[in-house]
Amino acid sequence: MAMRNILALIGFIAACFAVSALGALATANSVGTWYQTLAKPSFNPPDWIFGPVWTTLYVLIAISGWRVWRKTGFSDHKAFAAYGGQLLLNLLWSVLFFGFRQPAIAMVDLIVLWITIGANMILFARHDRPAALLLAPYLLWVSFAGILNVAIVVLN
Repeated sequence: MAMRNILALIGFIAACFAVSALGALATANSVGTWYQTLAKPSFNPPDWIFGPVWTTLYVLIAISGWRVWRKTGFSDHKAFAAYGGQLLLNLLWSVLFFGFRQPAIAMVDLIVLWITIGANMILFARHDRPAALLLAPYLLWVSFAGILNVAIVVLN
């Protein structure tokens, strides 16, 4: 693999983990305190599961973007606008839910995030079907997160 491709992959991974790190900062003051006081549904996963799941998802998101970049550069502005948009909406959810402690408002963000991930998949599929499929676990997890989010809003 050419050095340019390796550096680009590192860049995509760094961008995804920057979003992860900023999201972690937004959650830090609430996850061990306020979040623990919320009523949660019986199907809420244990807290330890979120780290490994999100780590895996961010790697898949990075590889997905990198695969399309290898074929198009950043020439498909719509596809990469959706890619960047879903990362920003992902971060915004953490800020809204944990930072501002507003699960109902975070749910609105999650709906827009879900739509944006779907659009990103459609736009990426035009260039690289595997890249689009790499986003499928992310869409499924965000779907599950939406169900959890609604349940938390209803229960609290």
